[in-house]
Amino acid sequence: MSRPTAYTLFTIMTALLAFCVLPAHAMNATAYEALEASQSQRITPVVRAVQKVAPAVVNITTQRMVERRASPFGDIFQDEFFREFLGRSGIPTQQMQQSLGSGVIIDGKQQLVLTNAHVIEGATAIQVLLQDGRSFDADMVGSDPDFDLAVLRLKNATDLPEAPMASSADIMPGETVIAIGNPFGFGHTVTTGVVSALNRSIKTEQGVFTDFIQTDAAINPGNSGGPLLNIEGQLIGVNTAIFAKAEGIGFAIPIDKAKRAVAELLDTGSVSPVWLGVAGQNIDQRMASWLRMKSTRGMLVTEVYDDTPAARAGIRPGDVLLSLNGITVEDNDHYLQLLRNHTQNELVRLGMQRDGRDMTLNLRTVALAPDLARKLAEQRWGFVAVAAKNGLTVQSIRAGSPAAQLGLQQGDIIVKIGGIAMQTYGNYLYAFTKHRLDATVLMLVAREGRGYYVRMKMQ
Repeated sequence: MSRPTAYTLFTIMTALLAFCVLPAHAMNATAYEALEASQSQRITPVVRAVQKVAPAVVNITTQRMVERRASPFGDIFQDEFFREFLGRSGIPTQQMQQSLGSGVIIDGKQQLVLTNAHVIEGATAIQVLLQDGRSFDADMVGSDPDFDLAVLRLKNATDLPEAPMASSADIMPGETVIAIGNPFGFGHTVTTGVVSALNRSIKTEQGVFTDFIQTDAAINPGNSGGPLLNIEGQLIGVNTAIFAKAEGIGFAIPIDKAKRAVAELLDTGSVSPVWLGVAGQNIDQRMASWLRMKSTRGMLVTEVYDDTPAARAGIRPGDVLLSLNGITVEDNDHYLQLLRNHTQNELVRLGMQRDGRDMTLNLRTVALAPDLARKLAEQRWGFVAVAAKNGLTVQSIRAGSPAAQLGLQQGDIIVKIGGIAMQTYGNYLYAFTKHRLDATVLMLVAREGRGYYVRMKMQ
């Protein structure tokens, strides 16, 4: 047998080399495909939603200057009235306070950020930090404490991302939700959970808030104002509160409610209070028996104003208002608290009782315009006042009115009504909308340099 030629040996070696090398190449391709498949499996809908919206989530830092004075009397005279009218004593000290919160860009072209009102309350400076490291100063466009919502506008900001908004009308209990925020200063923290319940109401020191989305997604201090997202990366709520006594219970404002409030904040800087056109009183045990009611819950309608939703719906004095959108009305104050959660032209469902029979009425809310609020205040409370430096100066008192029965005099200065400082005339109108059905109204009145807390009783 002849010996192989050099060419033949070269051919055999090349074939062997190819045989050895090909499996290695094939194995590398398989490993790459496996790695790619693994990564594809890891990119879950939650990851995609976060990647989609996180650039539009912002951290908000606010600053406010607080003046403190050391008084030889300690904390005895800490009421604003005494600081204004009895003079300021002690050595003033300036203290800077900082607070952290979250927000979400809802309109990149207009540089608009949505957050909670309590996040920026009292702020003298607002700074917004984006995920990409950019930082902008911000101005407040409008804020409303009753809705706990505020809109900010970033200064000199361009190429901004924005979060797509969905509707909160079709949210389902049990569906996956995602919260992104700035808890305890840890920026862009992501937590997940489910919608635990809808239409929740919670009671705070500020009153009753309704229509909340309840979630078990972890929401901690600093998350306030951040977005609640659905699995598609769409904004369905604004995180706003946690239940301090339990874990896994957080609340968010539905985005449909936020949209209505934002529209008014952009238009006027505030959300107009609404009303239905009724006045009423609380129900005592004797009245409940006479009305054939099982409890004293509800509000007895005492007056229906002409050309209002209540008048057009056929409500009349003597009717009892039992519920608003399915929530039991406890009394006058509770009715007003529930009503403050609504915006104008919103459909509400009233549960009523007339002559022992239950009925349901659907009405649309209307704005309680400032001029109308002023007229109603003068009619119900019985005095005319104008804004002054340290409060409201009483101009006139109607004979026989609650103000006259109290002994209010021309020239008196009203410093507070129901705990609300009368710094502007708008504060006065807000106090009236909040306390317009109260049987008694607590006021701080100044006369001849001295302050008196008095209760004005309605007739």
